[in-house]
Amino acid sequence: MAETNKSYWLKSGFFSILEKGSVFVFGFGSIALLARGLTTEAFGIWVVFNTVTAFFEVARIGLQQNALVKFLSTHEGEEAAKIGTASLFNNIILTIFSVIILFTCGNWIGQILNAPILGYFLKIYCITTILLIPFQQFNFTQQAHLDFSGIFWGNFVNKGSFFSYVLVLFLMGNELSVEKLVYFQIFAALFGSITAYVFAKKYLSFSATIDWGWVKKLLNFGRFVFGTNLSTMLYKNIDKLMLSAMMSPEVAGIYDMAIKITNLVEVPTFSIAAIVYPQSARKMIEEGKPAVKRLYEKSVAAILTLILPFLAVIFIFAEYIIVWMATEDFLESVPVLRVTILFGLFIPFAVQFGTAMDSMGKPKLNFRLTIIMAVLNLTLNYFFIKSFGLIGAAYGTLLAWIIVFIIGQIILYKTLDVRFYNAFLRIPEIIRDGLRMAQRMINKSRPVSINSEL
Repeated sequence: MAETNKSYWLKSGFFSILEKGSVFVFGFGSIALLARGLTTEAFGIWVVFNTVTAFFEVARIGLQQNALVKFLSTHEGEEAAKIGTASLFNNIILTIFSVIILFTCGNWIGQILNAPILGYFLKIYCITTILLIPFQQFNFTQQAHLDFSGIFWGNFVNKGSFFSYVLVLFLMGNELSVEKLVYFQIFAALFGSITAYVFAKKYLSFSATIDWGWVKKLLNFGRFVFGTNLSTMLYKNIDKLMLSAMMSPEVAGIYDMAIKITNLVEVPTFSIAAIVYPQSARKMIEEGKPAVKRLYEKSVAAILTLILPFLAVIFIFAEYIIVWMATEDFLESVPVLRVTILFGLFIPFAVQFGTAMDSMGKPKLNFRLTIIMAVLNLTLNYFFIKSFGLIGAAYGTLLAWIIVFIIGQIILYKTLDVRFYNAFLRIPEIIRDGLRMAQRMINKSRPVSINSEL
């Protein structure tokens, strides 16, 4: 049983980190090329476009993912088929709702954000968001079955094809434009969906009729995660949107360059969260709160072990990293990066807080905390941007992170008896376990000599 559990963590962790890592590398590479191939104004519009569309996708994921994974991972046969159909129905309805908003409000959104052309791009994106229905459904189904290999390949093809398109245009000297990028996203979503289906088809199960009981149950669970994810997107992106609205999309693009580097932290954070959630949901049923507490502390410790050296390096060499990633046109983002990289100290605690609350069946707590973060970030950014300009967005967001971290730890202490410093105290344990695991792998791969056999 122990070996099976270790095998799960090794295999799942490998593919999850590989998936998050590849998505980050492709995104990082695309941004680096676009920073060189687009004007700073066009780059800013591209950043704002992606920020707006991410709201729609993350909201839909929030309604679907955790609810489907939680219930599908604990049901089989006919009930699993009913869950699959109910989930797909919810996915389609939410997508239709998103398309209506994009069509009717796109021009207004563009005017608010000082980017009138945005309305046209959002209408094109409606095709992409429709094609992402099967892509997301297939990925969530695989996660529910604790299989992360197909999720990796689907995202690899989706993001990799987009990066390849940008790279080919850049190397051939062809003109890069936001319009071309928006159109190619359609093909990237299609390629990703086809790939995800190949891996997910063995798990797919749908009932012939819609079970309205499951539709309601999934919505009731997912509505808080939906609100949580939407609020998360708001507090993670309100700084960019407010910079675009209060200053210009170009300024938002310069700020986003620092954020993209800061997002390095999210690779191990969300990789570990993806494999912890199904286990945490099961542990809650089998062993109760003490098991969830241990998982929380260990997962945060594992993330901190991985990211703390990176945070230090990025803080020290911020100027060189910005010039290497983009051009000297983005040097304004250097002081911003030295502030935003500090977000990384709080992100692991916040993400794993959400995992713990969802696995305990308390998504409402996570939802309320992210609402608080969104309101704080909105308020603080308004005053800090007015007072300090570009870097004010970083100051406002950092202060919001600190306040929410304190609130989250108070909740965890009261519900699970978690003490935040235990995550830091567990770091030596994580390092020792990692070294022992590496040693065992080396010993297993070492060839056996003839003499030792004799």
